[in-house]
Amino acid sequence: MSQRQLRLIVVEDHANTAEALKKFLKAVGYQVFVATDLASALSLASTVEFDLLLSDLALPDGNGWELLKRLSAERHIRAIAFSAHNSPADLQRSAEAGFIEHLPKPLSPEKLCAAIERAAMPA
Repeated sequence: MSQRQLRLIVVEDHANTAEALKKFLKAVGYQVFVATDLASALSLASTVEFDLLLSDLALPDGNGWELLKRLSAERHIRAIAFSAHNSPADLQRSAEAGFIEHLPKPLSPEKLCAAIERAAMPA
């Protein structure tokens, strides 16, 4: 893992999944902030410094693609999408939105950590 502790915003609307992701990511050394919908993610992103956004695509008040578009209008955002929707069209839309990677749910801890490390590397 990198020298400096990476700060992650995780956007996940299912409380149990969000809590499990937070516990796991903290246990492996990341600083984690959790939002449960698009509105809280936008608010959180405006108040905390973060290195990487991890967002579910299906949110109760929008979607991860819209979230990344809105955040990217203000600054460059490094982001990973995760979703149960993994059709070729979904993967293409994630890439077009600016997500570095699109991971299928359920998330594999190993694949998630590897994706975070790849996404956190300087471009």
